[in-house]
Amino acid sequence: MSATSIIRCGVVGTGYLGQHHARIYDALENCELAGILEADDTRAAEICERHNCERFESLEALAAVCDAVSVVVPTDKHCEVALPLLEGGCHLLIEKPLCTSLIEAESILHAAQKAGCIVQVGHIEHYNPVMGYLEKAVTQPRFITADRLAPYNPRGTEVGVVLDLMIHDLGVILALVRSPVASVEAVGVNVLSRSEDIANARIAFENGCVANINTSRVSMKKVREIRVFQTDNYLSLDFMNQTGHFLRKEGGELVRENIPIEKEEPLKLELASFVEVVSKAGEPKVGVDLGRSALELAIQVSEIISKT
Repeated sequence: MSATSIIRCGVVGTGYLGQHHARIYDALENCELAGILEADDTRAAEICERHNCERFESLEALAAVCDAVSVVVPTDKHCEVALPLLEGGCHLLIEKPLCTSLIEAESILHAAQKAGCIVQVGHIEHYNPVMGYLEKAVTQPRFITADRLAPYNPRGTEVGVVLDLMIHDLGVILALVRSPVASVEAVGVNVLSRSEDIANARIAFENGCVANINTSRVSMKKVREIRVFQTDNYLSLDFMNQTGHFLRKEGGELVRENIPIEKEEPLKLELASFVEVVSKAGEPKVGVDLGRSALELAIQVSEIISKT
């Protein structure tokens, strides 16, 4: 495809998050929202009227008219939705986590390779302007703390909070530390669902860095913060509000500076990047390899929790 080609996009699942995929595809340049697949009749009619797009009744029919598709269904349905779309020749953006097991991840990877299709995994924080700053500023992290708290929402509870929310921070930390994991400790608590709703993980890396991650989906407030400690400096950033500060050693004192971050909607940046990657046959920033690594670590944390 040339850089000026119109990319025909579709969305499978137009619920809480999928509706925003449809909205952004409809607004992006060099992109056409070709259609959706949605089980709920009322919701489908609403989205189609809002964005003047077509509703399709099968994955095969949607794949036939699309170059690229967002998979925004519950995690335990990702694999069964992704495989027919890949067989139909569609490039995919699969919302995080990639799937629920490493066996499913391998199935998706094999199908993508066979079809010659791109798979981007929806680790949205990698497209947050905060992450753009961190990627430049973090050079030798020694200790990282991450806090991700959210009020309870039944959406996403087909998996535990580690696969639902903590995986965001696991993906971010893996990308920043760039070192194999040496050891993992974890604890979790069930509160309102059948799996853990609160979790803590302490991850040691082979390069000596240690990360401590706190996650909850039964909090009274929303928090998405990360702090990175390095020799002679310390960074504190807020993914949700896209703000932060930087403390550096100057003489015998710590000097604080606010970090200038140009605010933007992360999902818009993520989908724009996906469309560009498809148009130019490039490599996504978050491909199957990083998606699978984050999934593997999240599964490891979840299994430790289940045994405690």
